Amino acid sequence: MQRPAALLALALAVLPAVTSASCRQALALGLDVSGSVDSREYRLQLDGLARALESPRVADRLLEMPDAPVALAVYEWSGPDFQSVILPWTEITDASTLAGVATLLRNHPRAVAPPTTALGTAILTGYRLLEQRRDCWIRTLDISGDGKANTGPRPQTLPDPPAGVTVNALVIGVYGAEIGDLRQAEIKELRSYFEANVIRGDGAFTESALGFDAYAAAMERKLLRELKPMLLGQLTPRP
Repeated sequence: MQRPAALLALALAVLPAVTSASCRQALALGLDVSGSVDSREYRLQLDGLARALESPRVADRLLEMPDAPVALAVYEWSGPDFQSVILPWTEITDASTLAGVATLLRNHPRAVAPPTTALGTAILTGYRLLEQRRDCWIRTLDISGDGKANTGPRPQTLPDPPAGVTVNALVIGVYGAEIGDLRQAEIKELRSYFEANVIRGDGAFTESALGFDAYAAAMERKLLRELKPMLLGQLTPRP
């Protein structure tokens, strides 16, 4: 039986070592691993992202322009001093690369993270990652979260994103399994918070997951909105 480290090395081995001449879209995904996320929810989040990326419709979008691929980066966030990259920038040029990304996510072990929620720092981390991919025609930051900021800079105090960057959000509601209550009022209030303070840029939006069990389906819906088919007039690099 292979150990997690060996599986991660195997997954990384299939990822491209160089970047292509054209990058259609840079998509950075920030995953909430703060204290409100237990071990089961952690796995539902990472496995759900892998499942969404490999879904046939999302995979088709990712692979439709291999000469101008989508670049993905994934990072975890909790407190101000815990912002950890899981997947460095990786261009999805073929099915094997996509499978390698999914394998890496499914086998990534959880690290000890602070219990706090530094949502503002998570957004700034995404900005810094996207500044590394100024060559991409579209740049998108995707923040998943199940709570409001309680430490670090608050999202509403942050500067505007870098030019051309859009910030979207996936809001995760609390599921009360003991009473089977999806707590619609709570997720509505949290979604309003993200819409007022987190998302920004042209066409920014929020998607909702009614608990971590619904994360994969919500992530698939969100990726399909973000990974829009390119029109002929868009097939030119950003100046």
